[in-house]
Amino acid sequence: MSLKCAIQLGIPDIIHSHGRAMTLSELVNALPINKAKGQDYVYRLMRILTHAGFFIQAKVNNENEECYLLSSSSYLLLKDEPMNMIPFLQAQLDPILMDPFHSLSQWFKNGDSTPFATFNGKPLFECAEKERRLNRLFNEAMSSDARLIISIMIEHCKGVFEGLKSIVDVGGGTGTVAKAIADKFPKINCIVFDLPHVIEGYEGSENLSYVRGDMFKSIPSADAILLKKCKEAIPSKENGGKFIIDMVLDNQKGDQKTYETQLFWDMLMMGHTSGKERTQQDWAKLFSNAGFSDYKIIPNLGLRSIIEVYP
Repeated sequence: MSLKCAIQLGIPDIIHSHGRAMTLSELVNALPINKAKGQDYVYRLMRILTHAGFFIQAKVNNENEECYLLSSSSYLLLKDEPMNMIPFLQAQLDPILMDPFHSLSQWFKNGDSTPFATFNGKPLFECAEKERRLNRLFNEAMSSDARLIISIMIEHCKGVFEGLKSIVDVGGGTGTVAKAIADKFPKINCIVFDLPHVIEGYEGSENLSYVRGDMFKSIPSADAILLKKCKEAIPSKENGGKFIIDMVLDNQKGDQKTYETQLFWDMLMMGHTSGKERTQQDWAKLFSNAGFSDYKIIPNLGLRSIIEVYP
């Protein structure tokens, strides 16, 4: 919530616009706040965010007070940064997605699919279909996340797209990933496949199209299927090879911070969608049960990996 506060007050943009290390006094004066709550309270807010790595505390010559700079993390919180993660953070920290966790213990005692359903009376995607604000919040969050991930994938994993003439992004949302692929690889025909209320109003281009449908019923055929947390679409191996962008839980590499973050993601999945994060053994069993012959994990996307699955 401290990070949400910093974003709402525009602290990353204020420090960035300052052009150099910003003193606590300068920051307080620039903030749109009650100045009586300035020096001490802002210092305490910045102290926790600096400790968490979102800002850098610096000492500058001739300055007798704390000074602040952006860290690599806080550059992703700038409004004009193309890869900014603000919509994603705003969604995850919004009451509509946080409040269901107050029903976690109640959910364990009932028959509902998720704590979200316990709190709201119906599952997340049913709510999103009817509630415009939730639909917008969710789609913008997913687009923000996808924009960053696909930029890394295109830059460092171009080989996965070689030889493809068509690809369908299952659960492709507003088309962020498919658009990026279509722009970078104009010879690939890209299809965004999602529910009608998700892609309503979006138009395609020469090598990009939007197709309405339900992945539980059928998926358009293509050379490759791109899945982002869409386990339900994996069994349809007749439609082509699969590229999965998802987490592979791993507690053996010694990176405890990454593993901890993956576990938090797993709790988010449990709370909102009844999904889960999986270990490599979990993925292997899933692919084997679906009839696939082999798979390859490419751990190039930070918390996530690219998983190539072969028929």
